[in-house]
Amino acid sequence: MAKYLVKRILLALLSIFLICMITFFLMNAVPGGPFSSEKAVSAQVMAALEARFNLDKPLWQQFIMYMNNILHGDFGISMKTGREIAVTLKSCFSVSAKLGGSALIVAMILGIVFGCVAALYRNRVPDRIIVFMTTLFTAMPSFVLATLLLLVFCIQLKWFPVWDASSKSFLLPVIALAAYPTAYITRLTKTAMLDALSQDYIRTARAKGVPMTRVIFKHALRNALIPVITYLGPELAYILTGSLVIENIFTIGGLGQQFVQSINNRDYSMIMGTTIFLAIIMVFCNLLSDILYKVVDPRIKLEA
Repeated sequence: MAKYLVKRILLALLSIFLICMITFFLMNAVPGGPFSSEKAVSAQVMAALEARFNLDKPLWQQFIMYMNNILHGDFGISMKTGREIAVTLKSCFSVSAKLGGSALIVAMILGIVFGCVAALYRNRVPDRIIVFMTTLFTAMPSFVLATLLLLVFCIQLKWFPVWDASSKSFLLPVIALAAYPTAYITRLTKTAMLDALSQDYIRTARAKGVPMTRVIFKHALRNALIPVITYLGPELAYILTGSLVIENIFTIGGLGQQFVQSINNRDYSMIMGTTIFLAIIMVFCNLLSDILYKVVDPRIKLEA
């Protein structure tokens, strides 16, 4: 187990480094720069700005200097606002994490419950209703659902404010963001549950008179959660950063919206800081999902 973790951590660090390198050189390969859109900037001022952010040096030297600063915990400052990137990431991610974390919890609970119900009542009314709803939410884009929720409950009925950072206004964005993961987790849980319930050890447990609730939650559900955990690895990283579309529709100033703005502004330091931050989250969540395999099912062997 320890050898496996060391190997995965080293691979994670290598992945983050490669992402940083590819992003850095591709970003600088695009025509234009962070100050090319500024109006009435003299050549002297442009040269001073480039020297301030080390843009006048060769690319390989810029990359080495940037990575050295990152290793010391310095993300730099924004080339557009002059604000520290670490402060911006912290403030934006707190909003996205609150939204994404709430949506993920809702998706996990509802998805697992609906998946178990659909498996236990296969080809009956509850199963047909759940299949219809999961198909609907899987096919419906999140921005369509978010727009409908905004029009109906915020504008027409006026039950919710469009956005005021309160817990009440979080409800609609959470529903819009959790709809697709809930549907997908429901389908995964149902498929895995049906497979688990058809196994010999389940038949043996039921033949011995083990209560049905114990058979479901102690035996069948434990094995049925393995594909769900596989899905939750990358999904956790995606959903915690918040959805860009959802953030824009409900005017939520999260990390995704900040990332797109930095790309439009050619804010190199902000792009790199956000990319590294998101890469760390993605790699960490995938590593966490692999470790949870062992927790859910101790019979799984993690080979180095």
